[in-house]
Formats: sequence, C-alpha cells, structure tokens
Amino acid sequence: MVAEVKMVIAVRKDIDIGKGKMAAQVAHAAVACAMRASRERKKIFREWMGQGQKKIVIRVSDDRELLELKRKADSEGFLTETITDAGLTQIPPGTLTCLGIGPDESPKLDPLTGAYPLF
Repeated sequence: MVAEVKMVIAVRKDIDIGKGKMAAQVAHAAVACAMRASRERKKIFREWMGQGQKKIVIRVSDDRELLELKRKADSEGFLTETITDAGLTQIPPGTLTCLGIGPDESPKLDPLTGAYPLF
C-alpha cells in the first residue's frame, strides 16, 4: 500500500472573484489533475480514489508565486495543471486562477506545499 495520497490546489488570493466562481476554478483543477493522473499515473490515481480523493486548497499571493510553485512542482516530477478563466463573468479572459498538483503521496508533496496557508 502507498502512503496517504492527496491533491493540492493553489489558489491566487489577489483576484477578486466570488466564492462560487473560485469553487468552480478549484473543481476545474481537480478534474484536470484527476483525468491526467488516470492516464499517466494509474497506480497513484487508484490509490487516491480508494483513499477518498483527498484535496487540500492553499493560497498563493499572485500569478508570479503560482507560476513559481508550478516550476518547482514540475522540476520535482509532480503532475501539474494550470487553470485559466474563460472570462465570461467576473474576470478577464485568460486570467490564471489556480494550479492543481498531484495527486501524489503526501510525504512527497508536503515539503513543496506544506508551508503555504490553507485557503
């Protein structure tokens, strides 16, 4: 059995959108990461599904910090998915809103994401 498995979603705190809109953006990231993991990391995906699909949502300051976190996650071999908004309601098209990382083993993700505040 694999260690505890989770997904981490990083959300920008500098954009002014409603709670429902942010929830939708986080859901987009979770779905994109899950679909990719189901194709590329089948064992981790199955373990994550079997453990209840744990997701942690953290805050980052802005797009620069989000992209730096993506760069680090990519360099460490994690699956990542960035989410940009279509711009149909509250924010301009192409606004980067969040980053999904994983799913992967918590002991591997924690050094990368554990210091960020929860959303």
